[in-house]
Amino acid sequence: MHLKPIKNDADHEAALKEIERLWHAKEGTADGDRLEILSTLVEAYEEAHFPVDMPDPIEAIKFRLEQQGADKKALIGIIGNRTRVYEVLRRDRALSLTMIRQLNQALKIPAEVLIRPVRMRKKKQAA
Repeated sequence: MHLKPIKNDADHEAALKEIERLWHAKEGTADGDRLEILSTLVEAYEEAHFPVDMPDPIEAIKFRLEQQGADKKALIGIIGNRTRVYEVLRRDRALSLTMIRQLNQALKIPAEVLIRPVRMRKKKQAA
């Protein structure tokens, strides 16, 4: 396979097969350079054709807590008192700018994730 832009799914598939073949190539060799170039081409193609949405802010918070082996109680003092934490996690209350800053600093969750709108819980209407 000669190097060329990836323009369609067939090109993408061929590039992935070539990357797999070259996977253990040593850096600085012709095969290593080829691997690096193909990887860059595949990454650009995938970013353009298979964009990944950022996660929901509440799901990101829960995931980070899980990663750290912590539970919801770890958020007390970061985003407020116990009641405030449960309101946020139940989606009854949106994250405030202060909460976003605190979560970004304390849990290292990217601000771009936290500023996204939270899918709020639907309120039950009285019958």
